[in-house]
Amino acid sequence: MAEVLDSFCRFCHASCAIKVTVEDGCAVSVIGNKDNPVYWGYTCAKGRALPAQHANPERLLRSMKRGSDGRHRPIPVDQAMDEIAAKVSRLVADHGPRSVALYTGTYSLPYPAATPVAGAWLSALGSPMHFTSATIDQPGKMIAPALHGVWQGGACDFDHADVWMLVGANPTIAKSIGIPCMNPAKRLHDAVKRGLQLIVIDPRRSEAAKAAAVHLQPRPGEDPTVLAGLVRYILVEDLIDHDFVADQAHGVDRLRQAVAPFTPDYVEQRADVPALELVRAARLFASRRNGGANCGTGPNMARRGNLSEYLTLVLNTLTGHWKRAGDPIRNPGVLMPPVTARAQPGAPYPGWGFGEKMRVRGLANTAAGLPTAALADEILLPGEGQVKALFSLGGNPMAAWPDQDKTLAAMRALDLNVTLDIKMSATAKLADYVIAPKLSLEVPGMTLPTESLTPYAMGYPVPYAQYSPAIVDPPEGSDLIEEWEFFYGLAQRMDLPLTITAAWSWGPDAESPATTELDMRSKPTTDALFEALTKGSRIPLAEVKRHPEGRIFEDPTARVGLPRPECTAKLEVADGTMMAELEEVAGESFGRDRAFPYRLISRRLPDVHNSAGRDIPSLVRKYRYNPAFMHPLDLEMLGLEPGSVAEIQSEYASILGIVEAEEGLRMGVVSMPHGFGDAPDPDNDLRVREIGSNTGRLSPVDRDYDPYSGIPLMSAIPVRVRRHQGPIPD
Repeated sequence: MAEVLDSFCRFCHASCAIKVTVEDGCAVSVIGNKDNPVYWGYTCAKGRALPAQHANPERLLRSMKRGSDGRHRPIPVDQAMDEIAAKVSRLVADHGPRSVALYTGTYSLPYPAATPVAGAWLSALGSPMHFTSATIDQPGKMIAPALHGVWQGGACDFDHADVWMLVGANPTIAKSIGIPCMNPAKRLHDAVKRGLQLIVIDPRRSEAAKAAAVHLQPRPGEDPTVLAGLVRYILVEDLIDHDFVADQAHGVDRLRQAVAPFTPDYVEQRADVPALELVRAARLFASRRNGGANCGTGPNMARRGNLSEYLTLVLNTLTGHWKRAGDPIRNPGVLMPPVTARAQPGAPYPGWGFGEKMRVRGLANTAAGLPTAALADEILLPGEGQVKALFSLGGNPMAAWPDQDKTLAAMRALDLNVTLDIKMSATAKLADYVIAPKLSLEVPGMTLPTESLTPYAMGYPVPYAQYSPAIVDPPEGSDLIEEWEFFYGLAQRMDLPLTITAAWSWGPDAESPATTELDMRSKPTTDALFEALTKGSRIPLAEVKRHPEGRIFEDPTARVGLPRPECTAKLEVADGTMMAELEEVAGESFGRDRAFPYRLISRRLPDVHNSAGRDIPSLVRKYRYNPAFMHPLDLEMLGLEPGSVAEIQSEYASILGIVEAEEGLRMGVVSMPHGFGDAPDPDNDLRVREIGSNTGRLSPVDRDYDPYSGIPLMSAIPVRVRRHQGPIPD
C-alpha cells in the first residue's frame, strides 16, 4: 500500500522539502511540498529523480575491491574495513601520518555526520592533510573576507533589498550565491516585481541576467577590471556612504590611488563594457541603502579570483550595504547556536600562509583550507611527507580536480586509493577499494549543512529547519554503510579515539563550539551524532523533529546589537596584497590573443550536479554530454554547425566538445559545464557524445595559478577552436 512521507532532497545543498510516495518499501515518486513556507512546492528535476537514483541499475549495492588483474569484485564492507585499516596502519608506521590524505567534495555536504567523523578520524591519525573542494571552486569566498574583515552585523537580506549585483553567478540554475537557494527563480521574480534593481556582470545572458536592470557582458576574466571601474566611479563621484566609511573603513586614500587607472573609457577599451553602462551600474548600486553584491564560481575560477571577491566586499563597504544596529536578524539560527551580531567590524586576519605547508609552489593552508590543486603533486613527489593513501568522500577527483592528466598519474601512483561512491565513477574505476554507501532516503537527514552556508550567500533567509528519518530501507540483499560508519569502523579497528565538534556561529559574542567524544566500543546512531553536532543550537533538534514537514522558527526579537565600546577594528578596503594585484592588472597589456583567441568559461546545466546525475536517463534527455556553447556567428565563422564536434585546445591540452549555439553568449566565448567525461583515454575521449569531455584537462596546476589557494586557471581559459577531423562514434 502506498504512503506519502515528508522528507527533503539531498541531491544538492538546496535541501528542497519534498513529498515522497513509498510503495512496497521503495520510493516511487517525488514532488515538492506545496505547503512548505520556504520552498513553496519547488523541487527541480534532480529531486524528482531521487527514486531513479535509488533504483539505478548502475548503483553499487556492495563495496568493491580491485584485484591484481585490475578488475573490481565485490567485498563485504566489514572485510574491506579490516583490510584498509591494516594498510593505513602500515603506511603510517612506515611513512608517518602525513602520508594519509582525505578529500571531501561537494557531495559530502548533504550528509551532516560524514565529514565530521571522517575529519575526526584523520585528526586522530595525526594527519593534517584534509583537502576540500573549496579551494578549486570558490576559495575567494573565504580568503577575501580574511583580508577585508567581516562586518559582524551581517549582510543585507536579498528578499528585502532594493539593489543587488551578481558577478558571474546564476543562482536560478546553480542554486547558490546571492539569491537564497530555496526556489531561487521565484524569489528573483518576486524581488524584481516588488522593485529590486538587479545588476548582472556575466559574459552570457544567463537566466538571472534576463531579469537584470543592467547587464554588463565583459570579456571573460576581466571581472577585476570592471569591479575596479565601479569602485573608482563611486569614489570619484562621491557616491559613498560617508558616515559608514568614516567610522568603519580604513584605506580609502590608498584605494583611490590603486583604482585611478580604471576610468570608464579604460574599462570599455579593455573589458568591452560600454562606459555609459558601467556608469549606470555604479550609480544604481550606490543609490540604494539596502543591497549587496556577490561573486560566483566563474570569477573565482578565473585569474585573480581573490581580487574579484575582495573588490565586491569593498563595493559593499563603500556603499554601506551592511546591516546596522537595530536591524532585524531575519535568520537568527535554528540548528546552529543563536546568531550573535553586532554593528561592528571584525578585524582582518590571515588569509593564507599558516598551518601545514605544501612541498610544492610555496603553498600552505588558507582560510579556504589546504590547496587541493597541490594534492596530485603531493602524491607524485617522492620524499619525506609524500602522500601514499587517499580517501575521497563525496567527491570525484578525476572529474573535479584540475590538470586531469596529472590527477590520473596521481591516482595510479597511490599505495592505497579508497573512494566512497554510489557508482563506478571515473575515480572509482581507479580505486583499490570502492565503499558503497547508503543514499539519502535510506538515512536520517537534517538541514544543518544548508543552514551553515548562510554566511556565504547560499543558506536560508529565515530560521528554517527540517529533519527527516530514513523513509526507505536499502535494497534487499545489499551491503551498504553510511559514510560516517566507514570512518568510525576504521577508527575502531585502529584503536583511535574520535571527537567531533558541534556547529558554531561566528561573532563577537560567540562561544567555543561544543565537542563530543564518541564511544568507541558501542557505535552511536546517526541521530546521536546529529544531537552532538547541534549541541547549543537555538532550537533543540528534538523540537525540529516534531515538524517533519519543515518549519520556520521565528524570533522577532533578534536584532543587530550595538558595537562594543572597546571595538577599534576597521574594515580594510586597501589590503596591500590586493592593491598590489590591482596595480599588476593596471600594468598588463591587453588585446586579442591571436594564438588562442577564444575564452572558455565554466557554467552549470540545470539537471546535473557537477558529476552527479549523468547516469539517470531522465536528467540527460536533452544532453548526455556537456555542450560547448558558442555564439551562432562564431560557429558560422568557424564553419561549425550545432551538434558538430570541435577540438578545443588550450596551451596545455585539448578536448573534444559538441558545439551548440547560444544567442545570449558574447562572441569569442566558449561556455562549457565542468565535471563531465572520464579519465584521459583515447577511447573515452571519442565517447564525447555519450559522456562529454572534462574541461579540467585544459588547466595545468603549475602554470598561471593563484599563489595563495593554488587554484589554476579553470575559467576564462585561452583556447582555440576548430572542427575535429577524426571519426566520432554516434
